[in-house]
Amino acid sequence: MYLERRLLSCLSFYSTFSTNCVATAHNESQNYDAFNTSQTVIIECESVRRLRVERRNVCHFWLTAGSSSLTSTISLLSSAIRAVRASFKSLMSAEGVPLHSKPSGYQFYREVLGSPKYVVAPMVDQSELAWRKLSRKYGAQLIYTPMINAKMFVDETNKSYRQANFDMINGEEGDSATDRPLIVQFCANDPDQLLKSALAVEKHCDAVDLNLGCPQEIAKRGRYGSFLQDDWDLIYKLINTLHINLSIPVTAKFRCFPTIEKTVEYAKLLERAGAQIITCHGRLREQRGQNTGLADWTKIRAVKEAVSVPVFANGNILYQSDIIDCLNATGADAVMSAEGQLYNAALFAGIDRPLSIDEYDLDENILIRHPRHADLALEYLEIVRNLKTTTTLSAVKGHLFKIMRPGLIRETDLREKLGKVKIHPKRMKEDIVEYISVCQEMKSRMERDEKAAEGKPLRDLITIEPITGIKVMPHWLAQPYFRPSPEQKKAFAAAAQATENGDSIMQSSTKRTLSDGATSEEATKRPRTESDGVAEPILSPA
Repeated sequence: MYLERRLLSCLSFYSTFSTNCVATAHNESQNYDAFNTSQTVIIECESVRRLRVERRNVCHFWLTAGSSSLTSTISLLSSAIRAVRASFKSLMSAEGVPLHSKPSGYQFYREVLGSPKYVVAPMVDQSELAWRKLSRKYGAQLIYTPMINAKMFVDETNKSYRQANFDMINGEEGDSATDRPLIVQFCANDPDQLLKSALAVEKHCDAVDLNLGCPQEIAKRGRYGSFLQDDWDLIYKLINTLHINLSIPVTAKFRCFPTIEKTVEYAKLLERAGAQIITCHGRLREQRGQNTGLADWTKIRAVKEAVSVPVFANGNILYQSDIIDCLNATGADAVMSAEGQLYNAALFAGIDRPLSIDEYDLDENILIRHPRHADLALEYLEIVRNLKTTTTLSAVKGHLFKIMRPGLIRETDLREKLGKVKIHPKRMKEDIVEYISVCQEMKSRMERDEKAAEGKPLRDLITIEPITGIKVMPHWLAQPYFRPSPEQKKAFAAAAQATENGDSIMQSSTKRTLSDGATSEEATKRPRTESDGVAEPILSPA
């Protein structure tokens, strides 16, 4: 603070020479953010000595400037400020101290983010601006951008990538009134590239997240995401670089290790590096695609109990009942959903409304949680059309196939038509009517089917998928999709085979009885055995 006062005193002195001098020096002073030291910092003796050297250097500049021209004065003052700034930043960085005062941990979670409980995950090509706007309308309280590759984002020869992944020109992405709270996620394996990318977006978001969870082959080839999880030194440096240099907090999303112990140690490392929120995806790196399986909530709970920063739980979220169960089982501060929310943008809608058991199953409340999917699709397309920010064709088509999946698996001609729609990337706003036409036809057909079931309450139309044991809503409503695991498929096939064998045995037994003199009427009156029954559905563990 002493050095800051001397600099300000010097700048005030030179204000008598020229208004321009004051303005220039003031701007330099404003840029000198190294003096933003509202938090208490303990600096070792060597550090103090270095600061004193810099102070003597500044005094030398002041003395020299006294006999120089006005231009030289401004130049020397600027040089002095830059010299002290660089030295101070270097010093603070060496001490591992953030260069900016910013909220951290629960202060950040509560005061900046607003204590969100319902979070939309970062999804490549799917949590783009248009989807974020739709999601916020239906109850999402915090949303992450799609994962952005830091190496490509900072590439000056690839400006189209930056524009496509985070459009800062049109001013809609990260808008304080319509697109917050927002966390921008990057994948990276180079601290300098990551920092440069993060600095470019820090004024347009509330935090920057490091992706440590992507399990796809492209992440393996690029050495990022979950394929960094064995290089703890690099992970620490990536997070700590952002923690020290950004004016906003850094967060991290990661996948578990096979053991609880290593998962907990990993989470503690992320916290030590400076992550102010950590999201624990309760699956292993190997759990993806057809091998996705179930997330392990016990590991998430262990992480929550081991760290002092907020923890978000990710995995196994398909229905609103799963959200409540997850929060209770893990103790997490929030639940993050990826695919569950992609298939039903209204996953979080109305969740905080207290309802009795009878009220919960009323048609009007079911329709809040599971709107008609064709209506959701049309609403999404309207958002796309009204934005200045361009939405990629792949994002639009991907969303439509997921939202309307229950109808598309029945209306195969519409599925084929949707797949064949061709839109020029530069004519999205004009050509989007092709998508709208397909969705309107879907809406018409779904209304036809809904009318055919008129008179029956929706709760009576809910069935159970036999392999996974998951609820299946009427096909005109938005609902989750869960790929059966190989284990579930094998178990179901074995149960079906056992049932078939049981039926064959029963038929043989019946024939023998008839041959022994029993009449067909007597045979049909015999009580059914357990082997005659239909196999029970294979239920997923909670």
